[in-house]
Amino acid sequence: MDLELNGRTAVVTGASRGIGATVAQMLGDEGARVVPISRADGIDVTAPDAAERILERADGHVDILVNNAGTSSAVSLDELPDEEWQFQWELNVMAPMRLMRALAPRMAERGWGRIVNVSSSAGKRPSLTNAAYAVTKAAELSLSRVFAETWAGKGVLVNAVAPGAVSTGLWMDEGGLADQSASEKGVSREEALAAQEAKTPLGRLATPEEIAATIVFLCSDRAGAVVGSAWSVDGGSVSIII
Repeated sequence: MDLELNGRTAVVTGASRGIGATVAQMLGDEGARVVPISRADGIDVTAPDAAERILERADGHVDILVNNAGTSSAVSLDELPDEEWQFQWELNVMAPMRLMRALAPRMAERGWGRIVNVSSSAGKRPSLTNAAYAVTKAAELSLSRVFAETWAGKGVLVNAVAPGAVSTGLWMDEGGLADQSASEKGVSREEALAAQEAKTPLGRLATPEEIAATIVFLCSDRAGAVVGSAWSVDGGSVSIII
């Protein structure tokens, strides 16, 4: 299927690895000009001037924005410091808000734009793994809906995706969530992964490619009537139909 993205300029945050890197590659394969953004590239999306710097890097023109930057760790509620709450708020709410606030009006001037915010299944069904992450991912879903209703009439379509556990470095790297979960529960890494997989009807973790394919579709004209949605891409782990 031709997604008709040839010539579009796409900004992808958190693009150095995992879902973000895969999204960037897929968008490029569809003919888009991709502007990857990560700390490795010298841009921190939580910085107040991030939008200005990203626009400069994109030569002032952005058709597609994928707000993907994010991270988490396993921390119990009673051990979560204020600093973690503030960090997750800045990363999952303020950073995408600033970028959408800066880029959506420019997209609207041209009558076409796509914004996809990468939230989490934890934003639909709060997770105790890291409450700060879950709460701010829920806020990101609400933020997406606000911008969707504000800009859809001018051709800028805003949507969100809500992945569950994905076989990226966040989970699979040494010291990642699999190891953290194993340590917290006093089980082996393999047992921790098996327990996580058992939480989904699909019976396994999603792949970055599966998440990215959904995101890239939402960036295209093929999703021209999809507005303000929060697509679950979680293997069925959140048992609700919205």
